[in-house]
Amino acid sequence: MKLNKTYYIITIGCQMNKSDSERIAGYLESFGYALAKDEKKAGVVVLTTCGVRQSAEDRIYGLVNQIKKNNPKTKLVLTGCLSGRSDVQKRLKDKVDVWLNISDLSTLADRLAIKTEKTSLSSYFNIKPKCDSKYSIFIPIGNGCNNFCAYCVVPYARGREVYRPAEEILAEAKEAVKNGYKEIILIAQNVNSYRAKYPTTKSQYPNKSQVQNSKQLNFANLLRLINNIPGNFWIRFATSHPKDMSDDLIKTIASCEKVCEHIHLPAQAGDDKILSAMNRKYTIQQYKNLIEKIRKDVDNVSMSTDIIVGFPGETKKQFNNTVKLFKQVKFDLAYIARYSPRPGTAAEKLKDDVPLEEKKRRELELNNLLRKTALENNKKYIGQEVEILVSGKNKAGFWHGYTRTNKHARFKSDNKTLLGKFVMIQITSVKDFGLEGQALEK
Repeated sequence: MKLNKTYYIITIGCQMNKSDSERIAGYLESFGYALAKDEKKAGVVVLTTCGVRQSAEDRIYGLVNQIKKNNPKTKLVLTGCLSGRSDVQKRLKDKVDVWLNISDLSTLADRLAIKTEKTSLSSYFNIKPKCDSKYSIFIPIGNGCNNFCAYCVVPYARGREVYRPAEEILAEAKEAVKNGYKEIILIAQNVNSYRAKYPTTKSQYPNKSQVQNSKQLNFANLLRLINNIPGNFWIRFATSHPKDMSDDLIKTIASCEKVCEHIHLPAQAGDDKILSAMNRKYTIQQYKNLIEKIRKDVDNVSMSTDIIVGFPGETKKQFNNTVKLFKQVKFDLAYIARYSPRPGTAAEKLKDDVPLEEKKRRELELNNLLRKTALENNKKYIGQEVEILVSGKNKAGFWHGYTRTNKHARFKSDNKTLLGKFVMIQITSVKDFGLEGQALEK
C-alpha cells in the first residue's frame, strides 16, 4: 500500500502556536511530505491546540471527532497546550495517534514510522519553518513561562522558560531580511524576561558599555542587535509582562527606528485584590505608571491589553475598577475573555462564582467602552500620512494592512503588485478599529 505523504495542520490559539505549526510544516516537508488541500485526504493531520480557554479546548474535541469520521486512515498528531493533559489523553486515546510536546518535534519522524537517518537537534527551534507569509515572519526567542499566573496553564503545558541563544535569533533574522521579509515579529510567552549570553562577535554589540556593564544580554539589547541589521524592515514583539517592562526597554523602543510603536501589555484586571489573587506581581497604580512612562517616551505609541472578566471572587465593585482603568488608559485594542477554570492551575481550586450571564455583561460593557476610546484615539490620524505594510486585498477591491502602531488600514489602488510592500497613505476617515485612506503617489 502506497504511503500517503501529505499533511494538513490546524492551528488554534496564539502566535506561538502559529510559529510552532510553521516549524512542524517545515519538518514534515523535509521528509518529502506535501501540503494537502484539506484534512479530509491528508495522510497526517496535526492539531496545534490551545488550552487557555474552555471554548478553545471544546473546539478541539469537535475537530478530532470530525477529522477521524471524515478521514479514518489519517495519522492524527495532537500538539500544543493540550498535548500533556492526562484527562485529554484519556478522553481522546482511541483517536489520537501521536501526542507531541513541541520540544520533542525532532522525534516525530520515528513516531510516524518515517524512514530516515537519525539526526540530532539541540532544539526544535533549529528546524527551519515553512512560513505562511512571504513578508512577515514569526521568530520565537524562547518557550515556556515562569510566572505561574493563577489562571494560566502555560507553565504546565510548555514548561519553564528556555531562551534561544542570541546568535541563533540574529542568524534567523538576518536570513529573513535577506529573503525579503519586511516584518520580524519576536515572540515568546514573556519576551521581556529574555536572558542569554552575549554573541561572540563583538561587532554586533549595541555599544561597548553594555558589554562591560552586563553579564547577560537582555531583551532591550536583543532589540538593538536586530535593529542594527541592515535593511528596510519593521520589528514587532509579543507578549510583555508589566513586571518586566524596564526603563531601558522603553527607551530602546523609543530609540530604535525599526521597532514599531505598539506595545501589548496585558493588565488582566483593574483591581489590586484581583491582581494579587491572579499572582500578577504588580499593582494597578504600577501598571498605570508604566503606561504613562511609555507614552511619555515613545511618540505616537498605541497600547493594547488582555483582560479577564469574572475571575473567581470578582465583585461588581472590583470589576468597576477595570472599567475605570479603561476610561483612564484609553486602550487602542483589548482582548477581553470570560474566565474559565483551567485544570492544574491555582485558580481551579477557587469557586467559579461569577455567573456566565454576568461575565457576558461585563465583557460587553468593556467592549462598548473600548470602541469609544479606540475611535477617539483614531481620530487623530485624520489627515496624517502613515506607512502601512500591505497584507492583502479584499473582495471590495481595498488593499489593506497595518501601520507601525498596529492600526488596520485600507485604501484603493490600481497597482496590482502591492502585497508585502510598504505604502504611504493619507488617512481620510476612521472607524473604531480601522483607518481608511488614499495611496500617495511616489
